[in-house]
Amino acid sequence: MAKNNWTKEETIVAFNVYCKVPFKNSSKSNSIVIKYANIIGRSPSALNMKIGNFGRLDPELKRQGISGLVNGSKLEEVVWDEFNGNWEKLAFESEELIAKFQNKKIEEINLQVFPEGIERKTIIKTRVNQSFFRSTILSSYNSKCCMTGLSIPELLVASHIKPWSKDKENRINPHNGLCLNSIHDKAFDRGFLTVTPDYKINVSKYFNDYSDDKSVNDFFIKYDKQDIIKPERFLPAKEFLDYHFQNIFIK
Repeated sequence: MAKNNWTKEETIVAFNVYCKVPFKNSSKSNSIVIKYANIIGRSPSALNMKIGNFGRLDPELKRQGISGLVNGSKLEEVVWDEFNGNWEKLAFESEELIAKFQNKKIEEINLQVFPEGIERKTIIKTRVNQSFFRSTILSSYNSKCCMTGLSIPELLVASHIKPWSKDKENRINPHNGLCLNSIHDKAFDRGFLTVTPDYKINVSKYFNDYSDDKSVNDFFIKYDKQDIIKPERFLPAKEFLDYHFQNIFIK
């Protein structure tokens, strides 16, 4: 017997998964799709189809000539309009729903030890949002450093372009993120590297004093003026790249 129509809660979780799975790699055999399909009690094929339905609404995919599935429901449009661009709301509410489907509390899912008191929910929300941001950024870049192409997930960082401390409203915005390996993430944070609004890597003159060091050339200087590997979705916003170039990069 076919299952009833999708609920809004299930559709919100599907949008969460849409953000976490590279669109081209989404399939009924994808391990992430299987995991969340089991959580919400849907088949992997059904969840994968829902991901395809969300793809039809994504203008970033359309610009690349990638189309989602032709048919979809009004509910997908409602969820898209409510949560696309409202990343903090999507991150926390969808993860709460994922916990609810498993009859658990969100802190149980995240396996963290949290203090008691009024700051507890704030800390939990921050951890959940950070985890969602990392998953979304790594998915968008197919788990590859956008500068070097390194593809070892344990060495990759979802790096904020405009720092966490400088822009509360865009802390979870995937357009404010780059996938970098841990060394280049550190260099980016310190202003030794930047990405220009036309998506090219600029290397600081700071390294001029180290030009005889082969490792400096291999790790940094050789990437100067190279294009970054652009993400499938969530292209970095030029306003954030310009902020980093103007305010953090050591020229």
